[in-house]
Amino acid sequence: MTMRVFPLLAAALLCVAPAAYADPPAGYDFLSYDDGLRQARQQQKRLFVYFGRLGCGWCERTNREAFSDPALRARFVAHYVLVYVDSESGRRLTLPSGERITEMELGVRFKAFATPVFAWIDPDGRTILKVAGVQTVKDFDEFDRFVHGGIYRSKSFQQFLADEHKP
Repeated sequence: MTMRVFPLLAAALLCVAPAAYADPPAGYDFLSYDDGLRQARQQQKRLFVYFGRLGCGWCERTNREAFSDPALRARFVAHYVLVYVDSESGRRLTLPSGERITEMELGVRFKAFATPVFAWIDPDGRTILKVAGVQTVKDFDEFDRFVHGGIYRSKSFQQFLADEHKP
């Protein structure tokens, strides 16, 4: 009898355990990639693209530790058109060329094999900066200064960081 109860108890505990998934961070109005590109062109703003996926603990950590910051949220909402891409989704989108692909295929093109991956893209669709992994508020502040400040036009991100951290 005990042998039968254990699997049932384990199954019941799994049902009440918190889900390990990462939705886009709360308080941000993310668009689909194709809608975001259209809006970026109309507003002449850069895109901020967040590649995440279901079950991504690192995405959830970044959401909790960085994207919950109200100042970061205000800055990113003001500076960028926000796009969320589920790098494992079969949801279809249309690229500016007219090509139809899935979010998963877009993730492959951006080499978003391990999530999260963050990309800043100009309104013409060219990638300005791409970073992977858990990021902090401080990291996102540096990325924003580099991209929104237009520093990427004159130096690489590595040069920017070296200049920022000179003694």
